[in-house]
Amino acid sequence: MIEEHIIEKLKGYVELENEAELQNELNNMHSADIAEVFEQITPDEREKYFGYLDAENAAYLLEEVSPQLQVELLGNLEEEKAAEIVSKMSPDLMADFLGDLSDEEVSGYLNKLPQRVSTQIRELMTYPEDSAGGIMTTEFLRVNENITVEETFAYVRTKATSNIDFYYIYVVDKLNHLLGVLSLRSLISSPLDMQVGNIMTADVFKVHTSDDQEYVADSIIKYGYLALPVVDNYNRLKGIVTWDDAHYVNEEETTEEIYASSGISTAIFDEDEILTGKLMLAVRARAPWLLITLFGEFIAVNVANHFDGTLRQLPVIAIFIPLLAGLGGNIGTQSVTLMVRGLSTGQITMNSALHHVFRELRIGLIIGLTFGLLVMVVTWNWKNNIVLGSVVGISMAANMTIATLLGGVSPFLLKKLKFDPAVASGPFIATAIDVIGLAVYFILVTLSLKFLI
Repeated sequence: MIEEHIIEKLKGYVELENEAELQNELNNMHSADIAEVFEQITPDEREKYFGYLDAENAAYLLEEVSPQLQVELLGNLEEEKAAEIVSKMSPDLMADFLGDLSDEEVSGYLNKLPQRVSTQIRELMTYPEDSAGGIMTTEFLRVNENITVEETFAYVRTKATSNIDFYYIYVVDKLNHLLGVLSLRSLISSPLDMQVGNIMTADVFKVHTSDDQEYVADSIIKYGYLALPVVDNYNRLKGIVTWDDAHYVNEEETTEEIYASSGISTAIFDEDEILTGKLMLAVRARAPWLLITLFGEFIAVNVANHFDGTLRQLPVIAIFIPLLAGLGGNIGTQSVTLMVRGLSTGQITMNSALHHVFRELRIGLIIGLTFGLLVMVVTWNWKNNIVLGSVVGISMAANMTIATLLGGVSPFLLKKLKFDPAVASGPFIATAIDVIGLAVYFILVTLSLKFLI
């Protein structure tokens, strides 16, 4: 592992008390590499190494690590030094960081920042975290419609040493209303005395500060933009959302879907808290759906108990219960996963729900009949009983078909009821399939009992 090699190298500098080399090594490393190293070393080592980073590199590192680690690293510094580092962070990430602190800590940091930066951060923190306003950055290039190409070049050069990403140049009027957008290509290929208002693209795809972050991210990915402008209700340009923001949102949404499908709540608890935070936070995030599953499985137990007489007369049927439940649960989860992901990416819509449900039903029927026939033949040869083989095989076919139908319908039903479709997966679908699958199996066995004994 590269991280292990770096860690050993840094420890070697510490043992040799070679602070100059240690400082040089840390400040020349990429922030993403340092972040990986910091995740693997002790808190004391993190504190020591962080102290050797200059303010700019420390800010880059903070942008790469988890909120918990951000708080840990800055908490060990003097307020003035911490504020200096925070001021070097991009405004949107600075707002995210401050959003995890208490009101008193937020005020302490903001009061030490320049007035212009402080005002930007305060505004960013007013937007919902999962909105376009919550993920946008206020660092971008904008020019007035009346300036020339030559003047625009001069303006761009003044920003060359800043942290602004040169994706597009936005054209605004004197009241900051968004009028159009300039690409660097159109700027370079235009006469120097031409006004930018004459070469800009006026038909701009834009998003509103209150638009959901997932819609914004999907739009950037769908249309292949490097950034999207964000405007308020009066079409005033407030910021931009960049492609890397979209990538982060997409990754975050996918993670939430995976967690939700496993019955892990991310609505209240942050992903990093669940993975590396306090044990009780992880327990509280995972226990609720398990409790619901427990009650659901009691229903399945009650179904089995209802057919207690059948089990006493023919105990051998009990050995096939895990087989039926396992395959039914697996194929049902497959259907849920496909539907949830399709709804998330836009490949599947509520208007096409019926088509996809019937498609899943046909798939479930084909797979169910195939596996049912296979199970029937194996059981017949194993127990030398064609009736038992037929009952288990038919139960398998029915169970897998029903499971696929449930898996296909559940996400659409939950979305219609304004619930997150992802919660249909995992615990919900498994419990429902167990109950219905057992009922179907025991009913078929009971009806065939006189031929089995």
